[in-house]
Amino acid sequence: MSRGPMEHGGPGGRMGGEPPKKGQPMYHSQKLDAKAAKGLLLRLFGYILHYWYLFLPAVAMTLLSNQLALLGPKYSGEAIDAIARVGGVDFDGVWYNVTRMLICYIASAALSYVLSVLMLFLGQKIAFRIRKQLFEKLTQLPVGYFDTHATGEIISHISYDIDTLNMSLSHDFVQIMTSLYTVIGSLVFMWNISKPLILVFAITVPATIVFTRIRTKRVRPLFRKRSIKLGELNGYAEEMLTGLRTIQAYEREDEIGERFNARNTDAMNAYYEADYYGTSMMPFIGLINNISLSLIMMFGGILYMLSQNGTAVEGTLFFITLGGMAQFVQYSRKFTGPINEFANILNELQSSFSAAERVFRIIDEKPEPADSENAIALSDTNGEVEFKDVVFGYVPDKTILHGISFKANPGETVAIVGPTGAGKTTIISLLMRFYDVNDGRITVDGTDEREITRKSLRHAYTMVLQDTWLFYGTIFDNIAYGKEGATLEEVKAAAKAARIDSYIESLPNGYDTLLSDDGVNISKGQRQLITIARAMISNSEMLILDEATSNVDSRTEIKIQEAMAELMQGRTCFVIAHRLSTIQNADKIIVLQDGKITEMGNHNELLAKGGFYSTLYNSQFN
Repeated sequence: MSRGPMEHGGPGGRMGGEPPKKGQPMYHSQKLDAKAAKGLLLRLFGYILHYWYLFLPAVAMTLLSNQLALLGPKYSGEAIDAIARVGGVDFDGVWYNVTRMLICYIASAALSYVLSVLMLFLGQKIAFRIRKQLFEKLTQLPVGYFDTHATGEIISHISYDIDTLNMSLSHDFVQIMTSLYTVIGSLVFMWNISKPLILVFAITVPATIVFTRIRTKRVRPLFRKRSIKLGELNGYAEEMLTGLRTIQAYEREDEIGERFNARNTDAMNAYYEADYYGTSMMPFIGLINNISLSLIMMFGGILYMLSQNGTAVEGTLFFITLGGMAQFVQYSRKFTGPINEFANILNELQSSFSAAERVFRIIDEKPEPADSENAIALSDTNGEVEFKDVVFGYVPDKTILHGISFKANPGETVAIVGPTGAGKTTIISLLMRFYDVNDGRITVDGTDEREITRKSLRHAYTMVLQDTWLFYGTIFDNIAYGKEGATLEEVKAAAKAARIDSYIESLPNGYDTLLSDDGVNISKGQRQLITIARAMISNSEMLILDEATSNVDSRTEIKIQEAMAELMQGRTCFVIAHRLSTIQNADKIIVLQDGKITEMGNHNELLAKGGFYSTLYNSQFN
């Protein structure tokens, strides 16, 4: 971890050049074929097996619960036969079978309740594990990944997509197991009751399967599109809420609202299409099931009449009792019910597969390239940094830096100036190795950066950027973030050096004052001073300042410069500044234009040349 937070906002504008556009759809709506769906299912099942000690009891309870539920119709049918027995009602038989039926149903319901709680717990455990893996992968991805993916979309995957998976894992998998066991069990019971009546399903079941397969091909891409549109909506909302003050200042609320409504409409339409075509399966399947039940009642009634008039005798193929008819009807409902539910489950699985696809794509993203096998760890850094003919571009077809060469000797202060988009902050990002150079090399104490471990390289730098970053926590925690195990005395000393100690101590809770998200409950200048104090507590050998005093007033800036002068003693410093008054004492000033070094020297030398730096300086002070 670098000393000081990685206050990095991506290359857009501040880094010079145009990075790949941010906020585009994260994933395109490519077709998820059966093989890919099978792979996703197996991968999800791997997460379930990780918690086998919860899953195996769940399977056992599923089987037992469904077996008990399947016995219920059997006992109810036997009770009916006891009532319709020739010669009078067998009350003992009725009560005996009714009691067994009630015990089965009550026990099945109790097991189902325990099972639902167990699967809910299992789903939460799996969701926690996937969310943990996803967030850990995000912290390992290169900075360039976040330049091309909107924050709102990423948050949508962490929250919405994993919640969708959780619902599927805690409900759908149990439902699938239940449905399979119920269908097979019901079929066995119906086979034992009346084989001829089973022929009805030879017509209705294939019709249901064919319709479901055809409909699924139509529905699957719609669920993927729905999730993509939701990600776009979240990304836009996050971006607009971040800049709400600017929007209100320019009175663009109506325009932004219209754009949001357009994206909201797209998301709504995507949701409607997916749900419309998904739910349209239910009525048709329900119709097939009702036709199936009608055929069973009709043919079953014929068989019962044949059995009653003696045409079909007991033990023959076509014999059936009234209780047997009641049993068959109940089992037929149990048989077709899961098939009906399967259409529902299929809709939810489409959404889950789309969510899993996006989550796993991030998890499978290539992390920041590993350090080379022979990479060394920096220790006792002298602070000698050299750029040697460095060429770099964020995208292959557009070069930002062209042959940059300069050397920063140990303890020197190197200032980088130039117009917006010249590539100043790009140089800083290359120093920290957020990106690797396309050509040339950057050395630290004579060693190529690519032969140094990233952790030790970033540990050697302290960064203070124009865009402040504070986290939810106390002021003490935010300052101490720059040094692991920092004491209160060290934090106070850093705050004093940054000229923020008086303000902190004037607060009711002092250093224990709680900062809200990103420190929005204090002024921007105070946030900047706290990040400077965080840098001052660090023991890094090199310092990077990117417009570090841009958010403070001129009087505070003078005090900060005095503190910075003390902080910079003996350290190699890289300073980016538009206010040239802050870099007049720099050992070396580099003028960058269009990704090229056009001038280099100290303040007096560059003024004497009468070039771009001289023009820029005189424009600020005349």
